[in-house]
Amino acid sequence: MQKKLGNKKFVSEDVEIFKVGKTKIIVKIDTFVEGTDMPSKMKISDAVRKSIVACVSDFAAKGVRPQYGIISLNLPKTISRSKINEISNGFNHASKEFKFKILGGDTNEGKEMVFTVSLFGTTDNIVKRRGAKIGDIIFATGPFGYTASGLEILLRKKKGKKTFVKKAISSVFRPNPRLDFGVSNKKYFTSTMDSSDGLSTTLNEMASQSNCKFIINNVPDRYEILEFAKSNKIEPNKLVFHGGEEYEFVFTASKKYKAIIEKNATSLKTPIIEIGYVTKGKGVFVQKGGKFSSLKDFGWHHFRK
Repeated sequence: MQKKLGNKKFVSEDVEIFKVGKTKIIVKIDTFVEGTDMPSKMKISDAVRKSIVACVSDFAAKGVRPQYGIISLNLPKTISRSKINEISNGFNHASKEFKFKILGGDTNEGKEMVFTVSLFGTTDNIVKRRGAKIGDIIFATGPFGYTASGLEILLRKKKGKKTFVKKAISSVFRPNPRLDFGVSNKKYFTSTMDSSDGLSTTLNEMASQSNCKFIINNVPDRYEILEFAKSNKIEPNKLVFHGGEEYEFVFTASKKYKAIIEKNATSLKTPIIEIGYVTKGKGVFVQKGGKFSSLKDFGWHHFRK
């Protein structure tokens, strides 16, 4: 699409970057659509917050704080005043939570709720998707599979233990982007990428742009996720690698910074996991024992048939 618009040098990245004078502007836009992004039991306030989180997570992966936002709303003609208040309060609370100012926006009428959020910030530099080096360690900022499990529970009525169901649904409704960790530690990262389109997508994109091979020797799952998958006859990789919407991020770093990164993660209460390493070659492979299996990109892609 970008190349069709005339951007022949476009390289896929989490945010867009441009300069005004000497100031480097970072911008991100994302759209939340009621019919495709909002499960039936989701509160409007949580939907509003999640529309903000989608952009904040990309800023987190790049190590940049958003400073300003513009919001566009599409609302049905029949929407009640109480729901409009819930939407406005939701945006107000989210902007305070992530410490940015909403400048304004636009409102239109349509068949369903659509929230389009654009955030802006400034920085000297970002950590790009490319940049991983041979010998680097690969980290993820949290376990994967809870959100995909939550969607299975909400959309396909899958069953699980009460405590797990609560945790999985909460991960869908109230995701927590790792903004403070990303901003505080970006100087130690060689490459990063938001993982909301699925871990397999993220790993393959980073490996491809860095022209390296990623070996995953510690799958970032949890026993309760594997237990849920088994009891519902779901392939675990579908939940862990291909689910998406975690709003975590993946980063690579030199081994010499491992101790300080782990110390900072502990102080910021960010559950980072060392999941693998970077080596010479191409592609992404999962290592179990002495066997290596190729991990293909089966994450979320718009209009994939």
